[in-house]
Amino acid sequence: MDRLVHSSLSALRGAMARQAATANNLANANTTGFRAEISSARALWVQGGGGAHAARAISSQEVLTADMRSGEVTETGRDLDIAIEGDALLAVQARNGEEAYTRRGDLQMAETGLLSTGDGHPVLGEQGPITIPPADRISIDRDGTIWIVPVGGDPNVPQMVDRLKLATPAGSPLLKGLDGLFRVPNDGALPSDPDARLTPRSLEGSNVEATQALVDMIEASRAWDMQLKLITTAREIDSSAADLMRLPS
Repeated sequence: MDRLVHSSLSALRGAMARQAATANNLANANTTGFRAEISSARALWVQGGGGAHAARAISSQEVLTADMRSGEVTETGRDLDIAIEGDALLAVQARNGEEAYTRRGDLQMAETGLLSTGDGHPVLGEQGPITIPPADRISIDRDGTIWIVPVGGDPNVPQMVDRLKLATPAGSPLLKGLDGLFRVPNDGALPSDPDARLTPRSLEGSNVEATQALVDMIEASRAWDMQLKLITTAREIDSSAADLMRLPS
């Protein structure tokens, strides 16, 4: 009874985590550059004295990684829109100030000139967060170099501002946080990749497959119902065992 209930409770928590990840994927089916989250399960062994503890393990299910397949690229014609090619990532500054990475390419420029992603994270260049001075025209090359024509300047003589930090995670572990950003474990950072390329004036869409996400949601719901039935069965078995131990009146 005890072990069955705890096993079912662990499975219920896993179903909840899977359902939450699937719901988040569906909510971001139209988010630029979004990577579908993958909920992974791992065993957590109970620590303590005695041989009984060594046989106990609960399941912990959480989002640690994502589906890194590319989404559909659409040409927009907007100067600040970029679609990152291959497996490269764009370096940004997270809310806590640490370096993180994203595939989101709908860049925005604040009144101060600070360049950020569509969800408000400052974009990093070779010199840190990128600030663009007032300009008549802005363009971004395929290697991430940002060029501007200053206000009243010669259109034939553009000036270089900075270069977007594009990094390739090949050979490096990545974790996806609750803010949708990717990070290197233990406060690590990816080096710039001079071979990384992007497609200017285009955006990459989400790689979430809505149909598959709906199927996953139904499966998680059924798994939840099955574990509830197991708990009900365990209760019935416990009641039957208690009845057998009663003395006849």
